Amino acid sequence: MIHGMPWYIYIALRHLFPQGKRFPVFTFMSITGVALGVAVLIVVNSVFSGFGHELRTKIADTYGDLRVVNGSILFDPDSLAESLEASEKIERAVPYAHGVVMLLYRNQPLYPIIEGVDVRSEAELAKYEKYLISGSIDDLDDDSILLSVGFASQLNLAPGDEVDVYTPLMGLRLKNSGGDEVVLPRLLRVAGIYQTGWQRADENTVVCTLRLMQDLYDLGEGAHGLRVELEEDVDADGAAREITESLGRPFYARSWMESQAEFLSVLQFEKRMMFFLLFIIVIVAAFSIMSSLLIFVIRKTREIGLFTAMGATSRQVAGCFCIQGLIVGVTGTFAGFCMGFALLGFRTQITKAISWSMGVSDSMKEIYAFSYLPIHVVLSDLIIISVLSILVALLAGLVPAYRASKLEPVEALRSE
Repeated sequence: MIHGMPWYIYIALRHLFPQGKRFPVFTFMSITGVALGVAVLIVVNSVFSGFGHELRTKIADTYGDLRVVNGSILFDPDSLAESLEASEKIERAVPYAHGVVMLLYRNQPLYPIIEGVDVRSEAELAKYEKYLISGSIDDLDDDSILLSVGFASQLNLAPGDEVDVYTPLMGLRLKNSGGDEVVLPRLLRVAGIYQTGWQRADENTVVCTLRLMQDLYDLGEGAHGLRVELEEDVDADGAAREITESLGRPFYARSWMESQAEFLSVLQFEKRMMFFLLFIIVIVAAFSIMSSLLIFVIRKTREIGLFTAMGATSRQVAGCFCIQGLIVGVTGTFAGFCMGFALLGFRTQITKAISWSMGVSDSMKEIYAFSYLPIHVVLSDLIIISVLSILVALLAGLVPAYRASKLEPVEALRSE
């Protein structure tokens, strides 16, 4: 025992933090390497999770948690909605209708997807209201539409402009009449322009009232399906399976995750690949730890031989180097957490400084439709990062530890 602690722990600490005026360069570089790797992993992982979380929110806002369809028309959607809302897992169910139309403005045709929302539900309107960049949700009625920012920019439309809308049903009527019937387009006013930040919704979608869609597609009081909002923390996939089983054929419930399975799988794959690539920084730091400890073994061969000759076991000698790797790993991980969360805390100022240096104003909002850099810290990811970084640093000490434990005392004492 030395100063109340086992000698091998004391020697490990003396090597990492030598007494006197000599600066512990090895310790500083090793801890810094681990800390930088951990900090970058935390920042990038949190930002990736933040973007994913925000996009999932936007998808759920425009799609709903899940949708219930029967492959045709729901002729009494309100009754079905009431039966679904009786479940404790379901917050609300509202009818919707969708299709494809031709939108004509100044002889420029476009073919957007059009979706009719039930304006009787304030929650449905509130979803689109928060994404409006111009116009007002109060102006949305049965003679107006909300345009996605993609369509508005293509046709240079603004709130108050009027467009002609043609539906496949109009073309069918004209064909059946043999050209004798005059089919006029529906003149609709632009009530507002929205931008969700989700490319698929912002490129080719027009929103209108359910009543207008029923008129355009001659649905009467029917709808194409129900958009279902679940209570908090209810699994969408599980709820979709339960609804499908309870309603039976031809009804089918599809969650937002199932509808965007390909997109979400790509997002998850990119996150995992980025995590793997950045973890290489920690591995490089581990090699630095290992090489430094190997040099220490070579330089301190006589000292190691002396300890062995005095009765130190191979396990104690090996433990001296493993403890050094462990101390560097724990200290570097803690410092990395502090650095990572500090960077996340000042992310807004950092992104603004980067935008200013690049001569781009409000680049986050222009590119991603976010006025801030979204983050989402996942506890399980933090645990994985901390365990892996400490484990890698500990493993980095095994090779030097093994070499030191195999030194013969006589040979070690003879070394210069």
